Amino acid sequence: MSDALERGKQLLEGAGALLICAGAGMGVDSGLPDFRGGEGFWRAYPPYARLGLQFEELADPRHFADDPELAWGFYGHRLSLYRKTVPHEGFRLLLELGSRLPGGARVFTSNVDGQFQRAGFSHVAEAHGSIHHLQCLAGCTSEIWPASGVDVSIDPETMRAVPPLPSCPRCGGLARPNILMFGDFSWVPDRSQAQLDELTAWRRTARDLVVVELGAGQAVPTVRRYAELASAASGALIRINPREPEIRHGRGVSIAAGALETLAALLS
Repeated sequence: MSDALERGKQLLEGAGALLICAGAGMGVDSGLPDFRGGEGFWRAYPPYARLGLQFEELADPRHFADDPELAWGFYGHRLSLYRKTVPHEGFRLLLELGSRLPGGARVFTSNVDGQFQRAGFSHVAEAHGSIHHLQCLAGCTSEIWPASGVDVSIDPETMRAVPPLPSCPRCGGLARPNILMFGDFSWVPDRSQAQLDELTAWRRTARDLVVVELGAGQAVPTVRRYAELASAASGALIRINPREPEIRHGRGVSIAAGALETLAALLS
């Protein structure tokens, strides 16, 4: 690992711009639960273990129509959890590095937790949306609005939400998170697309771009593919992942460790 760290440091020392690509593993060091596999999810949420429900089953938009208390029990709990979570020190280290580079830093993430914004990042492309924003379930409008002021009461024994549930300010019907869920054909992508368009424009002008990928697995490879695409021409990719660090095209630096410990070794 020492050789990989040294090569990673050399890449970062020559960086003119920084692209951070982050998956769910980035939040583990902040105390967020690891949803990897049914067992990891059930350790975080024992009531769902008793019901035999897995993450993929709960992250299904049909529940908002069929069983809104179940749906908002899951997402309301996560909304509260993410609001209370303090980003770990690795966020600050990346923010400071980006502030020193002539091209600055941008973030591409599949995470919906808003941790990068809370850590002070201004340019974040949230590929799967954000739990801190809502949309109308019925689609009466394509507007997306902040979830600030929305608090969902949860029965901790059943993990079901207690009405009243979040509503659309236009039609009064049920609201849902502006998150891309599994099999989701009703997600409104406008906010995320605007972020992605800004990131694409920045990448066209970035010089000496180095990509740091953190905690992005292969189960839903959105982040890994974006990081590989962004670094394909230069090979300037640092992949940090304790379980799946391999780089498909063989170019770049592979580090089999967690996000915080590796960032501290690279940037402290």
